[in-house]
Amino acid sequence: YIFLINTITLAQPEFIFNRCGKTGNYTTNSTYTTNLHATLATLPTTNSGLGFFNFSIGEGNNTANSIALCQGDVDADICSSCLNDSIVNLQKLCPNQKEAIIAYGKCLLQYSNNYLLVYPQNIDHFIQFNPGMATDISGFNAALRPLMDELRGTTAAGGPLLKFASGNRTGPGFSRIYGLVQCSPYLTEQQCSECLEEEVTMIGRHDNGKIGGKISIVATTTPPPPLQSPRPPGDEENTSRIVIIVIVILTIILVIIIASLCAFMRLRKKNKRTPARLNERIQSETIDIGTPESLQYNFSRIKVATDDFSQENKLGVGGFGAVYKGKLEDGRKVAVKRLSKFSGQGDLEFKNEVLLVAKLQHRNLVRLLGFSIEGSERLLIYEYLPNSSLDNFLFDPEKRTCLDWEKRYNIIIGVAKGLLYLHEDSRLKIIHRDLKASNVLLDEEMNAKIADFGMAKLFSPEETQGNTDRIVGTYGYMAPEYSKHEMITGQKNQHYRNGENIEDLLGFAWESWNNGTGSDMIDPTLKRGP
Repeated sequence: YIFLINTITLAQPEFIFNRCGKTGNYTTNSTYTTNLHATLATLPTTNSGLGFFNFSIGEGNNTANSIALCQGDVDADICSSCLNDSIVNLQKLCPNQKEAIIAYGKCLLQYSNNYLLVYPQNIDHFIQFNPGMATDISGFNAALRPLMDELRGTTAAGGPLLKFASGNRTGPGFSRIYGLVQCSPYLTEQQCSECLEEEVTMIGRHDNGKIGGKISIVATTTPPPPLQSPRPPGDEENTSRIVIIVIVILTIILVIIIASLCAFMRLRKKNKRTPARLNERIQSETIDIGTPESLQYNFSRIKVATDDFSQENKLGVGGFGAVYKGKLEDGRKVAVKRLSKFSGQGDLEFKNEVLLVAKLQHRNLVRLLGFSIEGSERLLIYEYLPNSSLDNFLFDPEKRTCLDWEKRYNIIIGVAKGLLYLHEDSRLKIIHRDLKASNVLLDEEMNAKIADFGMAKLFSPEETQGNTDRIVGTYGYMAPEYSKHEMITGQKNQHYRNGENIEDLLGFAWESWNNGTGSDMIDPTLKRGP
């Protein structure tokens, strides 16, 4: 959307608008409900590093897809806070609806049972303007259009990780026109440019010299309603189902916002390694640590094994990409992670998995069989575990009955043994840093195997603590014992449900302990048996 506001009158509610889908509802205990809660709980952990989030889970009509996008110049804490507020409030505003979207001043969130990372065939508009008028309308427009054309080109050429630009230009009778432009990063350069061109054209048609306003071009999976004249923000709520594809914000200010420009320049100067350089680096470093050459698989071989990465073989989608089931020519079943081209952490995860996990051998760690690099494609090949991940059992009302206390205890012990090996017994001292139920896989006998070492950190034998210079995963620190609490209660620690109330699991545990009702924390399945 395009946002035109004089900063002197910027004191407005952060909330912008929301839309609730009209194509269907879900029932409280349905599979889609479980998948939706899972994808919204996991979504904040999938940050590309540049404010784009994407996560999907489930199959067929029960697939829950979610995406989120933060304004390109906001810091990580503001982005995380905005996203968390959006998740909570959107479910209140659109209860039991399969599709919904919400936009705040610094972020937007959308979920749907339809695939989201596509260029829209249908679009809708959201328009809002400040009633104030420029004193020199022709001069205002003459300064505005070149600025927006420049930002449009810079944004569209931003690459697959971040499409964002900001700038300013002197206008008649005032200090500066400040512009900020952003596209969803999965759009191609041409798609982004076309969307922005349409919005820039709409400015001249609808603003008529107004000094502030907002225009949104949003995607719909059904034919959009006729374009309506500008209305107050409150009247724009609860209309047709949409998917926001592009955010374009234009703000007229009296003072140059230098901080935003500096933030943009820092983002533009980030190191951009090409796949070829990554391949060379992986090849050289795997040789340095003694990794056998047999770990490298031919890409065409894996493509055949997964039936060209068909939807039927897709096991799930995480923050770094999709995972597919495959069968090699010798009959072995494998799990293939195809790293997403939109994941800013993909290169780091790929390197960590190959350089660290390939040398680890323990019955409670998922075994990495190999990797493949071809062009921009990056694949990680693991052993196939038929029972998927622990969260699929723990948070499913039906499957959780299979987890009696003996099985849960064995899983806890298995995870502990895997961590002990990583911390004390392996040749490399490794801190996992991303231990959660979805990263604990289960074999055919329900034995636990720790997976996903993309955020792992290598320590020297004498080190007992360390620092990190970049944000990864979920913001903030979560002690490992919290995952153990999930095993006992059968609920996520971030979204614990107590009757009709949703609260923090740790807070409920403390309250129950003080009230002498600690047994209320135990999963009811363990009390009554399967």
